[in-house]
Amino acid sequence: MKTWEEVINEEKQKNYYKKLEKELDKRYETTVVFPPQDKIFNAFTKTPLENLKVVILGQDPYHGFGQAQGFSFSTPKDIKNPPSMQNILKEIKSDLGKESICLDGDLTSWAENGVLLINAILTVEEAKPKSHHKLGWEIFTDNIIKYISQNCEDIIFILWGAPAILKSKIIDESKHHILTAPHPSPLSSYRGFFGCKHFSKTNNILKTIGKEPILW
Repeated sequence: MKTWEEVINEEKQKNYYKKLEKELDKRYETTVVFPPQDKIFNAFTKTPLENLKVVILGQDPYHGFGQAQGFSFSTPKDIKNPPSMQNILKEIKSDLGKESICLDGDLTSWAENGVLLINAILTVEEAKPKSHHKLGWEIFTDNIIKYISQNCEDIIFILWGAPAILKSKIIDESKHHILTAPHPSPLSSYRGFFGCKHFSKTNNILKTIGKEPILW
């Protein structure tokens, strides 16, 4: 199997990515963009392809100063937990009957434990959510998901919110496991994110297929 570096380098040779790269360079020079350029692919660095067990797909990075660190939903430990992260922690406690090991909102330990934390869009302008929509990131992340779907087996895809759930169409359900729920944002969490029990369901699937459960 290829490494993430090889998979990403193949994407970088494609025309859509060359356009994306040129546009990104311009925007990093002229506006404030998160995460820092050297952290865009942080999720892939921390979760090697051979260790992959779970994919949690977000929408785009946090757009407040210092929040985005290249993982979906995660923030550095010295940053106050955003509302979505607070709701994820509440659901973990309700689902598992104990506090998360990531109460500070830094999900690096999940990434190191085999959870790929990616957003559909990997960059954002400060204070402008979805400002990098349609630059080309959606093509990139769709291709990453397709690669996982075609080349791995028994990966658990956790899809929260309508844009993430749409990705079900490019995942082979005969080889993988898909869990869906509303987004953990305060705007939608009460419509079924709370009570989705995705953390215990994921660990039950992992045990069934002979893999170590995640320390949530």
